[in-house]
Amino acid sequence: MPKTIFQRVVFAFLSVIITVHLFVFYNLAIEMGGMSNQVFIRAPKIVAIEFVFAFLLQIFIAGPLSLKIAFSIVNPKEDKQYVVTTAIICATVSLMCPMMSFAATILYNGLTLEFLAQWMQKIVFNFPFAFFSQLFFIQPLVRFLFGVIFKKQLRKASQPAVNYQPQAE
Repeated sequence: MPKTIFQRVVFAFLSVIITVHLFVFYNLAIEMGGMSNQVFIRAPKIVAIEFVFAFLLQIFIAGPLSLKIAFSIVNPKEDKQYVVTTAIICATVSLMCPMMSFAATILYNGLTLEFLAQWMQKIVFNFPFAFFSQLFFIQPLVRFLFGVIFKKQLRKASQPAVNYQPQAE
């Protein structure tokens, strides 16, 4: 959906701000043995740090790579839009989940002798949550919000030129 660099940044911002909050709540609840009000008290400190990591990773690594991966599997000009969107979401989750689980492991557990095992565990816990929340909740919400924010620009981009008459040669 995003067509310009500014639109891509806004789309990434919306995706990351929603995703980071949900994942911080989710991972804190796991670390604390279940959901409690303490999760919301501890979350703000972690959200800010994870947001920076996630936003930079999405803009510079996962965003561009997920499009390359998705478009090596589907063709946006030939395949249905929902197939293309699903391929992009799957590629993004496949890249972002291990990278953000790595960052979360450092933030929650530090660098210890158990780092590799803790990182793998975070990937196993986070991947299903990432996949289903992105596919069925986060990305539909982000696409809706993006459409509201850029309503005029998206409408202009999809309208054919009015009164266009080709020049005779």
